[in-house]
Amino acid sequence: MTGTARFFRKLLPDLTPWRESRDFRLLWASGCVTGFGSFLSFVALPIQIKQLTGSAFAVGLVGAFELVPLVVFGLWGGALADALDRRRLVLLSEAGLALLAALMLANSLLPHPLLWPIYLVAALTAALDGLQRPALDSLTPRVVAHDRLPAAFALNSLYRNVASVAGPPLAGVVVAVAGARSAYALDLLTFLVSLALISRMRAVPPAESAEAPSLRTIGQGLRYAWGRKDLLGTYAIDLVAMLFAYPVALYPFLAASMDAEWALGLLYAATAAGALAVAATGGWTARVHRHGRMLLFAALGWGGAMALAGLAGNVWLVLLFLALAGGADQISGVARSTIWNQSIPDELRGRLAGVELLSYSVGPQLGQVRAGGMAALIGVRGSIWAGGALCVAGVLALTAAIPKLLAWDSRTDPHALAVRDQHERQAATVS
Repeated sequence: MTGTARFFRKLLPDLTPWRESRDFRLLWASGCVTGFGSFLSFVALPIQIKQLTGSAFAVGLVGAFELVPLVVFGLWGGALADALDRRRLVLLSEAGLALLAALMLANSLLPHPLLWPIYLVAALTAALDGLQRPALDSLTPRVVAHDRLPAAFALNSLYRNVASVAGPPLAGVVVAVAGARSAYALDLLTFLVSLALISRMRAVPPAESAEAPSLRTIGQGLRYAWGRKDLLGTYAIDLVAMLFAYPVALYPFLAASMDAEWALGLLYAATAAGALAVAATGGWTARVHRHGRMLLFAALGWGGAMALAGLAGNVWLVLLFLALAGGADQISGVARSTIWNQSIPDELRGRLAGVELLSYSVGPQLGQVRAGGMAALIGVRGSIWAGGALCVAGVLALTAAIPKLLAWDSRTDPHALAVRDQHERQAATVS
């Protein structure tokens, strides 16, 4: 094999977790299907609200309705994930999400669709997502070997980004040709397929010492997170990045401001395309050990690229900068996921996954509200570039305040070494 061939081979994703674990393959396939369907609804919903109201604020208001359920049920879902069979919890939540997709379809079939059911279903979906996501995120460390976790996350990111790229343009076409009802119908179908896949996974019972979920057990997880400043840094940086530089709610209005309504689907897909490019050539991420520094530079890249997207007047330049932002976000996600999954003990993994859910989900919800509110004051493009600049400033301030994050190294971090030993003991017991 030539040197050039070896170089390009190192860039390819590591498929070892997919080959070694049947349950990971089922989980991965389920994510592929539902990720694709969910992005159809993700695009159809703001388009439908825009058609009903014509208001950027009304579109951004979706984030406000989703925020409280996400916070409350995200923390409770983390406690449930540590106390119950994680597979069963994911399965039941998926069934509930399928029902909500059916309700969105029913509303869209009305002669005059109503606005309030859209907000209601958005809130209920956030609640169920809060219950499901901690169990879903904490499933991977149970079905994949410890040293395969970075590769497993890269594979998960790959399907998510493929869905992000393919879903928005298809949704734009589907909604334009057949209306939002078709997007919601396809979303419902994908949930049904996902249920069939997850039902084939083996049970993932809690630890024998697991306690019933309660406010006290939630408090234990929060105290653990508070005691680890490196974890706090990952949460805070992601929250700041999404709060100030997540202008997705403005894309329909950004496209209109550039007389490029035809590019709306491309705007939604651009960040995912950039992330997909990094994920598809992300074999190098498995050889990175200083993930704190990796997170810092990626978050700065995200904010800077978003600021440039707001300043650019040409639609193709906007798409380029959004793609660069997506690539930076993918690198940030690898860094955060590695720190979380390689250094948090399994008995706390669900509760900490609940905290992580808040860090990467509350930010986008608040970011939609921020983007819509600021757009009403300084315009759509002003809201985008100012948010990117605020993101850069916030990330630099947090990095200076939390030096432990910059020092994080998977080879020497005591928490990562302890979790590695825990996984090795569990594997030896099973064998």
